[in-house]
Parts: sequence; structure tokens; C-alpha cells
Amino acid sequence: MLTDTIAAIATAVGESGIGIIRVSGEQAIAVVDKVFSAKRAIRLRECATHTLHLGYIIDPVSGEKVDEVLVSLMRRPKSFTGEDVVEINCHGGLVPLRKTLELLLKAGARMAEPGEFTKRAFLNGRIDLAQAESVIDIIRAKTDASLNVALGQLEGRLSERIRDVRRMIVELLAFIEANIDFPEEDIEEISRGEILARVETIRTAIADLLISAEQGRVYREGLRVVIVGRPNVGKSSLLNALLKEKRAIVTDIPGTTRDVLEEILNIRGIPVRIIDTAGIRETGDPIERIGVEKAQEYLNLADLVLLVLDAGEKLSAEDRRIIEMAQKKPTIVLINKTDLVEQRLNEQEVEELVIGAKILRISAKEELGLNELDEKIVEIVTGGSIKRESPLVSNIRHKIALEEAQANLADVVDACVAGVSLDCLAIDIREAWERLGEITGETVTEDIIDQIFSQFCIGK
Repeated sequence: MLTDTIAAIATAVGESGIGIIRVSGEQAIAVVDKVFSAKRAIRLRECATHTLHLGYIIDPVSGEKVDEVLVSLMRRPKSFTGEDVVEINCHGGLVPLRKTLELLLKAGARMAEPGEFTKRAFLNGRIDLAQAESVIDIIRAKTDASLNVALGQLEGRLSERIRDVRRMIVELLAFIEANIDFPEEDIEEISRGEILARVETIRTAIADLLISAEQGRVYREGLRVVIVGRPNVGKSSLLNALLKEKRAIVTDIPGTTRDVLEEILNIRGIPVRIIDTAGIRETGDPIERIGVEKAQEYLNLADLVLLVLDAGEKLSAEDRRIIEMAQKKPTIVLINKTDLVEQRLNEQEVEELVIGAKILRISAKEELGLNELDEKIVEIVTGGSIKRESPLVSNIRHKIALEEAQANLADVVDACVAGVSLDCLAIDIREAWERLGEITGETVTEDIIDQIFSQFCIGK
């Protein structure tokens, strides 16, 4: 358990109404007392917990006032970190914040490392590791839905489910080890059939969590949606229509878009990273060729492809090539320019080429069919619905731990069927228990803890 006192600016640096400096540790109150003068002429060490105090930050050497502040006092253990915490609410300018922080560091605090406040909350038992990781997800949330997913994790929904599964594993392990250690005692003998039944129940619980992993990843990181098609089919017009602003240049000249444009959209709560690419075609222009190569790279990385075809043009060899390239990805085919009087595209031919893909008729120019497009995107991500009360696995680290635990239990099934001894079965069962403990931090290594919290910003 860490005992030294740390301090950092906890709000974004820049001009704002308020800027907050957070101080935590054994000497937090004493350190702030050295630079804070309350208007009521009392010291913080004399004050009750969870109280606010108006006063000034004063340079103890020169006696000069630095800023008028509001100080909040939270005594251990009822604080975010579980330690004594003082938060100084300064005016939000860069100068008063930095000057106040400098005085605190001279008074005995040290500069906090990235994520150290949350790390202390974890080490002091205020939150588990999954809850700690949700803090950064809350900060980075792009939509209400992704915020709700992160808040659910902070409330401990995922942790509770993981502990339930670990409890089932411990009960099974206890039965097996009792049979190993005390074979002659009056203990109910556990059969291979009962072991298999219990393991299957545990595997089903883990599988239910893994099913949510892709959906959770999308809410955490955003759905990567790539718009592809040959030049001049309306890709940039589609991007502008979805953004409801003129972000991309639109002309009648093929090959206008030569680089990748990326924007964030909120489609009914789902954060979407929409990417407009250069038209894919054979070209002798070296600059345009680079854009085409980038388009192909992004197509390979896409979670979802929006393949745009021109309703006013017959299917070309370039269209066919792009359709073939997109076959390995979830794809929505958008037949654009349906507002044109003359429709020359053979839609039946398109249907035969894009088996399994969804086909929508739209007009990016007139913004027709975009609501239906939103519905299809939501359907692909959620499978038609999302159970808000159920925890979502949104972190790749958690997913890997669940997959490893599932693999350990699969080995248990194989070994049990093969008649392997109970001692060997117990090893794999305990491995599964430890893998799940990595999610909540109960069996995690110090290196992993350091790596997780290094991703946080300073002050959090």
C-alpha cells in the first residue's frame, strides 16, 4: 500500500471556469494546510470530513496570494482513493493552476503518475481492476450508450458476474480436492458425470459473457465503417449526408477524394468511426494510386463496409472487383442516386453477386433511405436488441482472460472423458479460476497493473 502524498491537476489544462487539483495520501491534509488559508481562520486538520472551505492559496515564502479557491476535504477511508483526499477548486486559468501545483510539490507532495489516483483506489480495495478500467472508458465515452456500458462496469455488474463464475469453480475445485486429499473419509464421492455437468454449466456462463464481447468492443472503441466504391458513385456525398455537413469535397470529376477522411458519428447510441476512401480503380496518377491503396488497406480493417453503387450506371468491371474485395467483411450495399429518372443498374445482377449482404436503395443527395441505413447498422451491432441490465465485456484484456479460462475448461472436459486423474483435472480448473481472477485483479501480476494504469491521464 502506498503511503506518500501525490498531487496533480485533475481537469483539462486550458481556460475554463474551474480547474481542480487533487491531493491524496497520508500527508494530504498537512500539505494543503501549508499553502491554504481559510477565510474562517481554521486549519483543515481541524475540519470534519466531506466539508467545503473558502479561502486563498498563499505562497508561504513570499506571503503572496495566488488564487481564491474552494477546498473540499475527504478523510479516509470514505474517499475515491481510500486515503485522505483534498481537492482544490481553483479558477481555471493555466497560471493559477500551475502555481498552486508548484506550491503543493514544494510543501511535500510529489507529482502523481498517470492513473495513480485510480490505482490507489484499486490497491486500497475501494474498487476492483475491472471497475478501475471502466474509469477510462467513462472519460472516453463518445455516446450515451457507451457511457452506460462503462457506468455498468463501474457499478460492478461485470465483476459480480465474474465472481459468480469463480464461486462455481471454487465449489467444484473443493469437491475434487476433498476427494483427492481425504479418500478414506466420509466424503461424498464426486463422479465424472457430475464434474462434466458442473464444468458445462460454468462454460455456458463464460460463453454468455463472450457473446457480448464484440458488441461491448464496439461501444468502447466505436464501429469502424468504411465507405468504398469506384470514383463518382457518391461516397463523399454519403459521408456529408451522414454527418449533416459538407465535410468532403463533392464534384463531378472522378477521383476527387485522394486521401482518407475519418469522422465520429453517433448512430442511435452507437459510436461509429465513418471513413470515406478514395474511389477504387486502376489509375496512372501516382497520388490517386496511393489513395486507392489506402482504401484497400482500410477495407481490410473494417468492421462494416458500405459499398456504394451508382443506380444510373450499369455494373462495371470495377464494381465487380470491389464487390469481390468486400465479400470477406459484413457489408451493406447502397444503391445510390435513386433520385435519378433513368435507372440503369440491374439490381437482380447485384443481388446474385452479393449473397448474404444487405441491399438498400438510397439517395445521398436527397438524403433518402438514411434512416433505414441507421437501422441496419444498429441491427448488425446489437443483433436487434441490447439487454441494458446485462454486463457487456468491452475490454480486450477481459475477453482474452475469458477465452483462456474457456480453453482451460475445454481441457478439463477432454481429460475427464479420457479418464485422467483428479489431480490433473484440478490443475486446469484452478488455471481457469486464476484467469478469471485477472479480470477483477484478484490474481493479476504487478506488471499488468502497471501497464493498465499507464494508459490513464495524469490526475485520474
